[in-house]
Amino acid sequence: MQPIMGKTADLTVVQKMTIDTLHKEGKTQKVIAKEAGCSQSSVSKHINREAKGRKRCDRKKCTSNRYNRTLERIVKQKPFKNVGEIHKEWTAAGVSASRTTTHRRMQDMGFSCRIPCVKPLLNNRQHQKRLASKRTGLLLSSPKLCALMKVTFAFPLEIRVPESGGRKERHTIHVA
Repeated sequence: MQPIMGKTADLTVVQKMTIDTLHKEGKTQKVIAKEAGCSQSSVSKHINREAKGRKRCDRKKCTSNRYNRTLERIVKQKPFKNVGEIHKEWTAAGVSASRTTTHRRMQDMGFSCRIPCVKPLLNNRQHQKRLASKRTGLLLSSPKLCALMKVTFAFPLEIRVPESGGRKERHTIHVA
């Protein structure tokens, strides 16, 4: 007989098989625990996990093997596309399936797939603005910065511009 294990200890494959067979025979949990060499609560948890296991509903799948092969071909041709784009191509090929089904079939085939963000991080206007500032290489010079902030300074102002190799711009701004 094996030493008794704690409640949360993992059961071995042999213990799980022993628990399953004795449970089917109708033995009590205490008897099963003694035979398997584990605690009664471990037996209870294992039996309940098995009972709660998801059973197949025997619903007919909405995609056939042929459609799945089509999806596999699309994914292999364009591996870096996201699920939405692959789904559009798959439905264009004549398959009527939801985006979730597409994602699930891709996971079943062993492909990792990316679901895009619901909302992009930058809108088009923000994206264009950022690109324009990177192209010029200057963020904002101090007079432009002061005009934006609607602040006037009565002392010299130095700004380091990181994209231009750390060069300094000197501006003296007088109170208007």
